[in-house]
Amino acid sequence: MLTTQTHATPLGDLTLLSDDQALLGVWFSDQKYFGAGYDLTQARTGTTSPLEQAGKWLDRYFAGAAPSPADLPLRPEVTAFRASVLQVLRQVPYGTTITYQQIADQLDRKALTRKHAARAVGGAVGHNPLSIVIPCHRVVGSDGSLTGYAGGLDRKVALLQLEGVVL
Repeated sequence: MLTTQTHATPLGDLTLLSDDQALLGVWFSDQKYFGAGYDLTQARTGTTSPLEQAGKWLDRYFAGAAPSPADLPLRPEVTAFRASVLQVLRQVPYGTTITYQQIADQLDRKALTRKHAARAVGGAVGHNPLSIVIPCHRVVGSDGSLTGYAGGLDRKVALLQLEGVVL
């Protein structure tokens, strides 16, 4: 059974989605790709252990702590390619950034090939169903520019500033 919960943050309310075992989604209500294809009208409103853990994780994050995505049971339901991109994002340390090209290069090294384009990585980053928890806001352009963020560029700036990234 899917369960949703709303969690208040300084940047607006987040909708959290889980089943009984794992966190499946974290979205700002006005962000692109809200719901990631789930029919949220079919989910019950309530709480689960993963939702409780996520709420505490988010509170620590917005208080300026650096909780790890590994602290939560996560199960993003995405394609194999998107899962590989999200795995790279999970390793980006708090307070640092990475470029789309650097992600593509890491994937290429693992696959021993030159097939991953930064543009494809951008699509995968943009469709991250676990905003903030899997830190897609830490991805910047090759020149350091702040490129798109499904939750909005103002929120991306605020998240990076919270983490102490100098813009």
